[in-house]
Amino acid sequence: MNSQAWLEAFLSKHGAVAGSVHYLRGEFLELAAHVRLPPPVLEKTRQIPKGKGMAGLAWERNHVVSTCNLKTDTSGDVRPGAKAVDAGAALAIPVRDAQGELRAVLGIAFAGQREMSDAEQAEFERAAQALPGDT
Repeated sequence: MNSQAWLEAFLSKHGAVAGSVHYLRGEFLELAAHVRLPPPVLEKTRQIPKGKGMAGLAWERNHVVSTCNLKTDTSGDVRPGAKAVDAGAALAIPVRDAQGELRAVLGIAFAGQREMSDAEQAEFERAAQALPGDT
């Protein structure tokens, strides 16, 4: 299964409305798959440096980055362009290889605002590890 088909199935299974897969390629995360991201967001997220936006922060922190509402987030973790995604709660999830090194970041967003518990975030992180290799 390629990353696009995997992403579509993952979003459907978990009730998410939008998402992306970025694989680590050298000094950047590069967009490999996406669902329901508006063109301005696609343009700005084709390559993501470490530390920029939710995906770049997930890479830098090696930890899930979350927001309960993309449009109203004031933490500084959500870039202004991401607010164009028609969604509420969102997660950027680090995906690691067998040695524990980051290989990708999975972004998922839900229709409504919601707080996610640490346990819920950990479950999403476990499920994300099934992401197929960089294709």
